[in-house]
Amino acid sequence: MTLAAKEALDGAEEIIARTSRGCAFESLSGYSVRTLDEVFSSSRNFDTLNKKLAAQVISAGRHSRVCYCVEGAVSEDIACSIILSKVKDVNVCEGVSRISHIKELAKLKADSVTALSAYSIRTLKSCEACVVYDMDDEYAASEVKQVLSNLFGEESECVFVRGDVVKKIKIYEIDRQKVYGGDCGVAVQQGDFLHRDRYDYADLLRLVALLRAPDGCPWDRVQTNESIKQNVIEEAYELADAIDRQDDEGIQEETGDVLLQAAFHSVLKEEQGVFNATDAISAVVKKLIFRHSHIFGKDKASSESEALGVWDKNKAEEKHMKTFGDRVLAVPVNMPACMRAQKVGKRAAKSGMDFSSVNQAAEKLEEEIAELEEALSSGVDGRVAEEAGDLLFSAVNTCRLAGVDCEDALSRATKKFTDRFVECERLIIADGKDITSLGQEELDEYWEKAKNART
Repeated sequence: MTLAAKEALDGAEEIIARTSRGCAFESLSGYSVRTLDEVFSSSRNFDTLNKKLAAQVISAGRHSRVCYCVEGAVSEDIACSIILSKVKDVNVCEGVSRISHIKELAKLKADSVTALSAYSIRTLKSCEACVVYDMDDEYAASEVKQVLSNLFGEESECVFVRGDVVKKIKIYEIDRQKVYGGDCGVAVQQGDFLHRDRYDYADLLRLVALLRAPDGCPWDRVQTNESIKQNVIEEAYELADAIDRQDDEGIQEETGDVLLQAAFHSVLKEEQGVFNATDAISAVVKKLIFRHSHIFGKDKASSESEALGVWDKNKAEEKHMKTFGDRVLAVPVNMPACMRAQKVGKRAAKSGMDFSSVNQAAEKLEEEIAELEEALSSGVDGRVAEEAGDLLFSAVNTCRLAGVDCEDALSRATKKFTDRFVECERLIIADGKDITSLGQEELDEYWEKAKNART
């Protein structure tokens, strides 16, 4: 105890201790002390706890000279910050910094250490090393274990501290200790970069930068945004394929591959001095907040369609799209043709320029079929391709008005054809025949057999 602390205690009319749990309380023997242990059991969360602790001390300070004793440093106690910001007549006596105590006992070698209370553990982000204090019960220990397992890996080693007792354990064992108290905490630090159990997006960016370094990978060093742009499309399709297969392991892998492409592009742009990954992430978070004004602003939306309407309104404002033509032109030209046609038709329809019904769209489709047949008979160069395009666009419009996702429907139809074709050929081969030697009538018979076999 410092001389200043002893003077504050001797001159106080009332001494209040944050808690009697922990060895620091023993230094108050010989004084009449009121503890706030009951506040801990009546608080639903850490925020409520601090507010209640502060309220008790502030209320007492209005009637007498109070000395408030905390077991750690004042800077480690949020309730102290509340108290000192509202009253001036309360003396706060602090103990030994719990952060410094745990850090010293754990012998952390990291240059940067993040420290926080167990009650704030949900706010912890990726870091090189961390110290967690206030781990005073099994529930708090369980919360700490869950967060640290996600960031460092549950099999990673950490240091459990209780008072002056130090024990090396695995992170998954944090909530399996026999005793917890106000003097309990844990310290952990990342292992060697190449041998960690867990990595985050910052690590992915670091790895791409290492591969792009002068002594990195020859292939990675020569890539540009243009040279790898097709990879984004391919990886996105592979992710969509894994989703269609309901393959969770595949979804995990392909999600990582998509993130790699995003990381690669942002690293390339950072090298060019254009933007970095934080800029890109900040932009998308701001965009989501702006477009969800029915959640974070004054707009209202009680249904999916109303929410989508708010999104479209805000997107148009954000993109400075003043006309319906602006919105149509904003559809990316390198989208798959079927998907782009449906999106263009959908955006144009919002202007009122659309068929009145799916039946009217189907009639237009019949007209386009007739025009294609006429073009085939005419023999005019280029006309067949033009009319074929009109026919396909009319088919997309008809399906769109019928509520069909055209890209998905065409993909399913292609898969159905593929499956039937493979089965058809299998049946032909099973009969000892060559598919290329069969006439149309016999091919149709086998096709019907394949169709029935797949039904």
